[in-house]
Amino acid sequence: MYTSNPVALREVSRYANGNDKLEETMTQPHIGFIGLGLMGGAMVSRLQDQGYAVTVLGNRDRTEIDKAIARGATEATSARDVAANCDVVLLCMGTSEHVEGRMRGDHGVIAGMKPGQIVIDFGTSLPGSTRTLGEEVAAAGGTYLDAPIGRTPAQAYDGKLNLMCSGDKAAFDQVLPVLNDLGENVFHLGQLGNGHAIKLINNFFGQTIGAALGEAFTMGDIVGVDRRQLFDVIFAGPLGSPFMDLWSAYALDGDPNKLAFSIRNATKDVGYYDQMARDAGAPSIMAAGALGALRDAVDQGRGDAMVPEMLDYFADRLKPS
Repeated sequence: MYTSNPVALREVSRYANGNDKLEETMTQPHIGFIGLGLMGGAMVSRLQDQGYAVTVLGNRDRTEIDKAIARGATEATSARDVAANCDVVLLCMGTSEHVEGRMRGDHGVIAGMKPGQIVIDFGTSLPGSTRTLGEEVAAAGGTYLDAPIGRTPAQAYDGKLNLMCSGDKAAFDQVLPVLNDLGENVFHLGQLGNGHAIKLINNFFGQTIGAALGEAFTMGDIVGVDRRQLFDVIFAGPLGSPFMDLWSAYALDGDPNKLAFSIRNATKDVGYYDQMARDAGAPSIMAAGALGALRDAVDQGRGDAMVPEMLDYFADRLKPS
């Protein structure tokens, strides 16, 4: 029960049948959600499906904001207003800089926080930034958690995300019902920042595999190997994986949206991994290849394409002379 903040708590009654006696009564928090891109918009839709009252704050693209408002969400004028009028504040932003911008300053979340309030960063941020913000939130009387996301917006609509949460365990337990409504697999990973560290390692691994797949399919084309046959052989062995299946949908069927994650975001995440490794005094050996290809693709104007479309980048770069 969200006793730390009395604002906007409401009773939700559940009945087994239309005229049956009350089966269960629970209290839901009023959710403040900042950052309605593809993923954030899908998460807000899921929260609304589950009956939560939601206050939203977006960015320049109003597509997902307008959808949420049409379903009953309230639009805030600032991050401070979100915090002041909601029980739990959720952020789904693109970069650490974006998160810091919404958290700090006269119009930021911290300025509007109430004692005991919980703030969760669902984006992929630098662990060092996350821990610093955690200290600032604690100084304001609240608790900061990180819960970066695995899987795609398609799973978010159905509450099937993987959530890599870390930070204060009591606060995690308090918001677990909300997290369970958003995620199929919800992990608590220890101290604040661990979730972001694991997410960066995960994404480094995935994008390195993706870059290798892009080159593998391209080299197959160059030497005259059928793409489907190449896929079938690799997928049947120990290298086969759900990630390979999703990534290869573009190479085989022309569908890049089975893995709907932009090249620009992938570049940011692998860059953050590389920075995290340098900050730890252990510069990465393997990140350079994938990061170099991703950055080159962005420089070529491919940043808004999905990561399986890196295949086109490799096809251009590896054209036989």
